[in-house]
Amino acid sequence: MFSGCETVLHSRRFFVSCLQLHPHRLYTSVSIAIPPSITLSSSSSSCCPQRSSSLSPHHHILSSGPLYHSLNSFSSSYFLSSCHRPIHSSFSRRPYHSLSSSIFSSHYSPLPSSSSSREPHPSLLLRHSFSSSSCSAGAMDLKEVLDILEQLAPLSLAESWDNVGLLVEPSKPRPIKTILLTNDLTLPVMEEAEAIGCDLIVSYHPPLFRPMKRLVQRDWKQRLAVRAVEGGMAVFSPHTSWDSAKGGLNDWLIGGVGSGSVSVLSQAQCSAPQRQKLEFTVKNQEQLDAIMAELKETPNINTLQYTTVRLESDGFHASVVCGGSVLPSCVQVLLGHAAVGPSMRITQLQQSPLIGCGQGRLCHLSEPVTVATAVQRMKAHLGLPHLRLALGHQKTTESLVSSVAVCAGSGASVLQGVKADLYITGEMSHHEVLDAVATGTSVILSDHSNSERGFLAVVRERLTVRLPDSITVAISKTDRDPLEVV
Repeated sequence: MFSGCETVLHSRRFFVSCLQLHPHRLYTSVSIAIPPSITLSSSSSSCCPQRSSSLSPHHHILSSGPLYHSLNSFSSSYFLSSCHRPIHSSFSRRPYHSLSSSIFSSHYSPLPSSSSSREPHPSLLLRHSFSSSSCSAGAMDLKEVLDILEQLAPLSLAESWDNVGLLVEPSKPRPIKTILLTNDLTLPVMEEAEAIGCDLIVSYHPPLFRPMKRLVQRDWKQRLAVRAVEGGMAVFSPHTSWDSAKGGLNDWLIGGVGSGSVSVLSQAQCSAPQRQKLEFTVKNQEQLDAIMAELKETPNINTLQYTTVRLESDGFHASVVCGGSVLPSCVQVLLGHAAVGPSMRITQLQQSPLIGCGQGRLCHLSEPVTVATAVQRMKAHLGLPHLRLALGHQKTTESLVSSVAVCAGSGASVLQGVKADLYITGEMSHHEVLDAVATGTSVILSDHSNSERGFLAVVRERLTVRLPDSITVAISKTDRDPLEVV
């Protein structure tokens, strides 16, 4: 678990600066006493880029020996599951989401402490080290809490049409002491927030979605915004970033039916800036060197990625990868060389997928269940006495379900055309249900927010173990779906 960690040698004590260099996972620091018989090697590791540390300018990589093997057998889940304070990292994160992991992922589920393989080496003394002074004092400011929410589910995972993130920010900063979780920010929920002295409202659905030209009392959403500002309450909305995150809302939803092989229906892509590949051929090395030298001088190019291949016939084939912002400049350089001629070709590179992230889930169950059993399991999972069921063509409640597709909320656009025995979502239109039924797929509908609200308890648990004990995380008691069966 500790392979690729950076360490700093300091008075016979080393500091593990990170567990794994994933840009959206929580990192912690631990100090471990080193027995005098153990030494550290200073060999470099290509899989772990060097990062600066405020502890010492000297970096050493723990690569082998008895200490390495002791640490390697001690799961990193100890640090992420057992701590009851937030974990802060002084490392700068990458400006875009390049890996699929998030701390919603079940990778961070606590492991049984009784397992002997999880026990630390008896000669190691571990303690947590926190970089935030406000954290150690038992209080956090808004930015620190938002950083943890971002780590739970990066906002870059949200759909492009969505309005996520911090929607209301108080003009006078104050310590965050009470956080209220709600599926929808309604007038009763706002009254509840005011009554408990809430500092931050986390509303799954964004209460502010469409642009506003005025803030007046005749519109209920505008009244909510005014009251939040007057009360000094911040409002944050994660919405589709929670849906998309690995271990997020849709993974929780499909877990209610049973276990099995789960895949993403609409794969999320890396949100890195779009890149293009320029290809061209030249006759000799001299022409190639001249062009590459000029490309390297192009403004705003930090690093130039390129490959060259010598052709069987005389000449060289070159491929240059560049970002969209510098593409015009690179093209102009190539057009300025007659040697390139008509050989230049531009290809847009496909963004890499974020494994495990995206909208909707499809599960091939390890053990098939009947439609009736799936209904009962979802009732228990969602905490509902009733669900709506449409049986697929020539299906009964005793028909077996081997595959299930889910999408929280209004999931018809994601589920459309997916081959599965059962669809589970909050709402679908009359004709969308008819389309599914005609293909033999049964449909379970819970009403929109009922497919989402139960996940708030999971978020509360995951926030609680990452925040100081002095911060209260509450789930709204007045938040409910506007529709009910009568």
